[in-house]
Amino acid sequence: MSDNVRVYEIAEEAGASSTEVIAKAKDLGIELKSPQTAVSFEDAEEIANYIMTGKSSKLAKKPAAKKVVKKKEPVEKETESKEEPKKEEEPKKVETSEKKVEKEEEPKKEEPKEESVKSVAPKRVVPKRRGLKIIKKKKPREEPKEQIQTSSSSIEGQPKKAMKSLSEILGGNDKSEDKKETQAQKIARKKEKKKQPPKAHDHGKVIELERGSQSDFSNASDESLLGEEVVLLDMDLSEPSKFLEDNKPKENNKKQTRSSRPAAFGNRPQGLKRKKRKKRIKRTEEEIEITEVTIPEDVRVYEFAEACGKSASEVITVLFSLGMMVTKNDFLKQDELEILGEEFGIEVTVKDALEDANYVEDYQEEEIDESNFETRPPVVTIMGHVDHGKTSLLDKIRSSKIASGEAGGITQHISAYTIKQNGQKITFVDTPGHAAFSAMRARGAEVTDVVIIVVAADDGVKQQTEEVISHAKASGCPIIVAVNKIDKEAANMDMVKAQMAEREMTPVDWGGDIEFIGVSAKTGEGIDDLLENILLQSEILELKADPTAKAKATVVESSLEKGRGPVATVIVQNGELKVGDNIVCDTTFGRVKAITNCLGKQVKSLGLSETGSVLGLNEVPAAGSILVAQESDKEAREIATTRAEHARAKELSKSTKVSLEEMSGLIAEGKIKQLPVIIKTDVGGSLEAIKGSLEKIQNEEVKVKVVHAGVGGITESDLILAGASEGCVILGFNVRPTGSVKNKAKADGITINTYSIIYDLIDDVKDTLSGMMSAVIREENTGQAEVRDTFVVPKIGTVAGCFVTDGKVIRGGHARIIRDGVVTYTGKISSLKRFKDDVKEVSNGYECGIMFDKFNDIKVGDFIETFIQIEEKREIEL
Repeated sequence: MSDNVRVYEIAEEAGASSTEVIAKAKDLGIELKSPQTAVSFEDAEEIANYIMTGKSSKLAKKPAAKKVVKKKEPVEKETESKEEPKKEEEPKKVETSEKKVEKEEEPKKEEPKEESVKSVAPKRVVPKRRGLKIIKKKKPREEPKEQIQTSSSSIEGQPKKAMKSLSEILGGNDKSEDKKETQAQKIARKKEKKKQPPKAHDHGKVIELERGSQSDFSNASDESLLGEEVVLLDMDLSEPSKFLEDNKPKENNKKQTRSSRPAAFGNRPQGLKRKKRKKRIKRTEEEIEITEVTIPEDVRVYEFAEACGKSASEVITVLFSLGMMVTKNDFLKQDELEILGEEFGIEVTVKDALEDANYVEDYQEEEIDESNFETRPPVVTIMGHVDHGKTSLLDKIRSSKIASGEAGGITQHISAYTIKQNGQKITFVDTPGHAAFSAMRARGAEVTDVVIIVVAADDGVKQQTEEVISHAKASGCPIIVAVNKIDKEAANMDMVKAQMAEREMTPVDWGGDIEFIGVSAKTGEGIDDLLENILLQSEILELKADPTAKAKATVVESSLEKGRGPVATVIVQNGELKVGDNIVCDTTFGRVKAITNCLGKQVKSLGLSETGSVLGLNEVPAAGSILVAQESDKEAREIATTRAEHARAKELSKSTKVSLEEMSGLIAEGKIKQLPVIIKTDVGGSLEAIKGSLEKIQNEEVKVKVVHAGVGGITESDLILAGASEGCVILGFNVRPTGSVKNKAKADGITINTYSIIYDLIDDVKDTLSGMMSAVIREENTGQAEVRDTFVVPKIGTVAGCFVTDGKVIRGGHARIIRDGVVTYTGKISSLKRFKDDVKEVSNGYECGIMFDKFNDIKVGDFIETFIQIEEKREIEL
């Protein structure tokens, strides 16, 4: 602690202003110049004592002044009177203000006594307190009053009364014979008060007010009212601090209200302390360490940061250090979530964003009553390589010419049919074999019970055959291999068995578990054996389902038909689908308006494993989606709407994050030429196949950009969309534009190409992309010459005197100069002369003069090699 104390610190401790401290110090003979002036600890204590008590040891040594006249300083007159018990003196009224104390005398009934003015220490003025209403009590004048002692009496040597606290003043001064409380009793009483809720005082309660000699409250009262009754209005006596707080000034950026009763300067053992402004402490919630989080599958950077209690900048910094440039709105992939979880020490669990709208799981979680189970017909999927006779085989089974209706003799749609064999139903699903229909074959394998792989006996295993083997194995269904075309002379069934055995498809007669049956779609040989094997496999599988449950079906094909609207071809897997059912199918919903079976007849319902076309959906559903019947239209609508909104948001909010290694590729992408196309097909399965195939046709220079793809005919809205994209081509598959659409397209200069065979469409797109690619430049050498002399022509340049040693030199052709085996220049020949004549070319064995474009550094012994550049068209390779 420093021995020196500054003036403003004394002012803060004494509850006075710095100016007042300087003035009081002057009375004590201490000269202070400013609030920053430092004084000794003893002088500081003397000044503070003088300000708070009005007396000082230094002041006591001086003779008392008879009259004190000071401007703007409060002066109080005191009356000295002789003690006369029977005579009373009327106290003077003292009105207080901030700077002056005025005196006012009331006329007395008794003879006036002598008045003498004595110097007293000016007391601190406190404004009148609100909430106190002083009421004079009418009492007989004969009652003796207590003689008032002033500060002057204490100077004369009389004992000083102890200062009373505000609570003691407000609590009254009952002079009855009450026992004094010990310190322990006071503490116990305070604890008791804290436990009990504060009680309001009795309104209008009359208490006695006694004035102490040094009480601050005496300044706020009138001397003439001593001993009178005081009524407290609406103030809680149990908590006087609340009353003081209500009277504090509420203006911001001002000094705090001075304490009404400052403690004595010397009472604090540590000495003076500077009063510090209390800073408002923001109480933040305790940080909870997050160890695991559950987030949706599609989550952005800022959403992940919020879930983990981190800032988005922290997450971005971690990803940037791993070479990934992201923004806070980018989506995070599964591997990125795992990396971030390890980095922050958090276990990340990914949940399905459509958990609340997952109607398929809800259907599977419903209670199943096995007592209602019935045997259902098997669903058989026929797969194989293109043109191996799948549809012809099914045609023979159904005894109808299905294949004759397919363009090019190949299947381009999924078809489903139900037949009867020995009184038992079998549902067949015919899938395309073309390479473009890989997704269709995979979808067919998902809904099947038995898979039949058709392999031509004269052709063996082909590319699509290997693919369907993978799909069949992935489905986990029993597999039967039908070796078709055994009626041909080139048929070799053993070759097929050997090739299939190499692909882990070992025949039963070779010790394996795969049945190989030789059939002929042309003669019908072996078909009965094939059907018997299918029924045998279904018995082994014990296929059962509940026909009384809510219907569940799989969409194997979808289309938009004129006059009928969206049509979905479905296979019922459980329950019974009836007309009037409320259905939901992924993002589409509706009510079943009509059902047509595989023979084209309208029916009221579809039973277990039956196939047919369903009308009534609001949009064309995606092929492969699950259709489930719902209790109400409202429920179906809510599920479909939720899923559609999620799909739309995901499509519109595609991630833009790239790695640092990909930045150069993105910059170069501006040079990539794109072929914008609009695809319109008759069914959803073909649309999916065509779109997938076209998106694969690309390289580093050209690619296909699918502007729009949809099911249905070509309309004027498609023309408007094509007009917005420069060079856009409309591709129609099994759809044709109307006359008005054709005329408008011709007027607008929009190209419409229609196809009925899928590989014709793909080949045309490949040719178009190949034409967009830059040609390959090929060099062809035309001649060679040797420099034997050089001539410098002023203001023109250097002429090389050459001898043609091979081929011929052509004017304006390309040439390169080779010196010591190193190419020093590559450019064009600007001038070619023989003697003084300009010539177009100079043949082998002749001399000539050659000048080059903007190049003169030619030396004797250089060789000149001439060549031409030939542009060759490139073809895109997949």
